[in-house]
Amino acid sequence: MGRSSVPQGSQEDGPHIPVLLDEVLAAFAPVAGKRIIDGTFGAGGYTRALLQAGAVVTGIDRDPSVRPFADALAADFPERFTFVPGTFSELDQLAGGQGAADGVVLDIGVSSMQLDEAERGFSFMRDGPLDMRMSGTGESAADLVNSLEAEALANLLYAFGEERKSRRIAQFIVAARAEAPIHSTLQLARVIEKAIGRKPGDAHPATRSFQALRIAVNGEFDQLVEGLFAAERLLGEGGRLAVITFHSLEDRIVKRFFDPEKGGPVQSRHLPQAAGEERRWVEIAKAVKPGSGELARNPRSRSAILRCGVRGAASARPTRLDGLGVPTIRGAA
Repeated sequence: MGRSSVPQGSQEDGPHIPVLLDEVLAAFAPVAGKRIIDGTFGAGGYTRALLQAGAVVTGIDRDPSVRPFADALAADFPERFTFVPGTFSELDQLAGGQGAADGVVLDIGVSSMQLDEAERGFSFMRDGPLDMRMSGTGESAADLVNSLEAEALANLLYAFGEERKSRRIAQFIVAARAEAPIHSTLQLARVIEKAIGRKPGDAHPATRSFQALRIAVNGEFDQLVEGLFAAERLLGEGGRLAVITFHSLEDRIVKRFFDPEKGGPVQSRHLPQAAGEERRWVEIAKAVKPGSGELARNPRSRSAILRCGVRGAASARPTRLDGLGVPTIRGAA
């Protein structure tokens, strides 16, 4: 995930540029001497900038392809950089034994590195195996596309991709795979385009479906929720958490995590007001989006949103989905 992240379906080629980098550095300022966990290491863009600013950094990533970037940083900053393979949902366990952390940064998106490698199967702009597995293990996107019944597939595309034409797409996929299994990204993209058409100037019709499949394959919503609560457990009072997301579903989860009252039921002004729970996060900053300069340099950053919060004194909450607006697949157990 992330680290020079882009929204699924970006069409522009470009270098692995960390999104909202200046804003992330500002969120942790002053950086020198702080111990920061980069829970979504990727190509190491945030980590390198933090190290150059004087931080001690632990990088975490489940993608085995990031190892050369980690090795390069270990050579450049042998005293201040450590890499730990794993998922950021376990960051408190993976990094908790190395001393108190002052900050955590999470970049929740598929990286340009992953999109640009056709063999990873993340992008419909390049032909490759329909894979999408960040860790290289478990069920692939092809497994889901070729095995799910039409209703289950439609529900997945709607819940995780907000695809309004999910039922029609699912019907076309089931019909296509009856003739031959769908094993490549361009195969699937063509089926989706045939199902719902394409208007000039619009985003590619496969954008939302590819997003949904990637989220399902990698359990991204579960990872996000678990990672947020892991950061809450790891950070002490005054610790800072910075999270970059790339679509509204993820941003909603992060917003409600920082401020649970945003997702709570509306209380009638005619009834006694229920006492709010103790705040775990204070100094919650307003959402930040890329400025015109960054958009010009890196068009892939256009949908990025940064949210930051400072850890309060209250004890960490147990991990829970209630009130976070986490999408669920209708009919799933």
